Amino acid sequence: MAFTIADLIEHAVDLMPERVALESGELSRTYADLEERANRLAHALLDAGVKPGDAVGLYSRNTIEAVESMLAIFKVRAVMANVNFRYVEAELEHIFTDSGMTVLIHEDHYTDRVCNTLQNCSTSITHRIVIGGSGDSPRECGGERAQGVVVQSFEDAIAASSAERDFSERADDDLYLLYTGGTTGKPKGVVWRQEDVWRVLGGGIDWYSGEPVADEWQLAKAGAEGGQLVRFPVPPFIHGGSQWAIFQSLFAGGKAVVYPDFDARQVWQIIERHGVNVVFITGDAMGRPMIEAFEAGDYDASTLVSVASSAALFSPTVKDRYVAAFPNAVIVDAIGSSETGFGGMSVVVKGESHVGAPRVKADPETHVLRADGTAVEPGSGEVGMLARSGHVPLCYHNDPAKSAATFVDYAGVRFSLPGDFATLEADGTITMLGRGSVSINSGGEKVFPEEVEAALKGHPDVFDVSVVGIPDERFGQRVAAVIAGRDGARPSLAGLGEVVRTELAGYKVPRALWFVDEVKRSPAGKPDYRWAASITDSRPADEAE
Repeated sequence: MAFTIADLIEHAVDLMPERVALESGELSRTYADLEERANRLAHALLDAGVKPGDAVGLYSRNTIEAVESMLAIFKVRAVMANVNFRYVEAELEHIFTDSGMTVLIHEDHYTDRVCNTLQNCSTSITHRIVIGGSGDSPRECGGERAQGVVVQSFEDAIAASSAERDFSERADDDLYLLYTGGTTGKPKGVVWRQEDVWRVLGGGIDWYSGEPVADEWQLAKAGAEGGQLVRFPVPPFIHGGSQWAIFQSLFAGGKAVVYPDFDARQVWQIIERHGVNVVFITGDAMGRPMIEAFEAGDYDASTLVSVASSAALFSPTVKDRYVAAFPNAVIVDAIGSSETGFGGMSVVVKGESHVGAPRVKADPETHVLRADGTAVEPGSGEVGMLARSGHVPLCYHNDPAKSAATFVDYAGVRFSLPGDFATLEADGTITMLGRGSVSINSGGEKVFPEEVEAALKGHPDVFDVSVVGIPDERFGQRVAAVIAGRDGARPSLAGLGEVVRTELAGYKVPRALWFVDEVKRSPAGKPDYRWAASITDSRPADEAE
């Protein structure tokens, strides 16, 4: 018995073939449709020479074809390499080369970028399968290095292949790869066993009871016996959380709604149109414009039972607005990362006040450790490293040094240390502080950007903000804020300081401000601290002490 992504979805197909699995606008797929098309694409991959363990690139926004591609890749025991659709050619070159992908599935409107990248790097890509496009056949790439790459349209690949489910038996060591850009450095590929990542992100361990799922048919059977839940993952599929929101839905016979682009007003139209029950977002980057659009519009969101946020700051002031707008829905703030999966969650209560990322009820495998691997004392206020034991990744792809630093052994127990710092409260909950690699050292005191950002967002004129350290002769670094004001507002340094001091110690108050039209973030809503630092380096502050 192997707990693999393809097997778990196939169980739902076998029990609920006529249910609708996917919807996007007027387009839909039943589970039987999804099965047939994924089988056909899987056979096309086999015909292209894909073998178990080979990497297949997926370069697409949130489309039904992207979901079909993911399932096809897992059906043939290949490894999916997710490609960020906002990457420039140098970043694409790294992904193409580092993953060793042999086939690239990509949307047609990325063809120019793909062709330019192929001409400038040595890759093992032998086939391109192109989604969409208005011509009779997809464009081929010119240039010596791109010659010989076989090009086929997505629909032609499906039409020409077998619909049979006659693939080799899957195994416990089948892999799942997730490229994550994080907040600093080049994209890193996190390598998991599929069962391990399913346990921590896909429902393989009950979220509330902590009990592991023992039967590979359990999720599908529960879905067949119950009603159908409609999920809408808003972040792009390059984000692991969004991929697993889709997989969770498919494991249990749910209906997943997918749309390629984010627009705050359109989100509510989609929720109304499809009767969405659960919407998944990544923090304030999506949550704030969405709640402002909802408050300004007239939308029927009566089907909504939960709003779930993860992987990015979901500030208390924004969460309060969701609680007020949806008093009968469950608003969830969860922690997790590509290196740990799910780490814990909290149900939002109106008026709660805390800083940084959420204070969560952690699962039994999430810990706060000292540098020597011993556990911090509950309620001590001591800052430690967030760690996860149990089901953790195998390594970083092609990076043994980073793997050795992140996946460590303490007293015979293997832990994943993603680089986040936290405190362990007296009641056993965990308060997240932020990523250590971007912390600010001011006079020997450590300041975590997320806790300052959460406090700053309590000011009514702050729409978005990124906090970084800048050089200071006396303290080494001082706190600086790059702010996008609401409707062009420019709040004063003194006014912002008053707000921050109600939540944080004085040394964490920003000492310099830069105003921008928009704070740059990743497609998944994560802060781009390198960009923020480039702003502070490029020109004098708009206001400083």
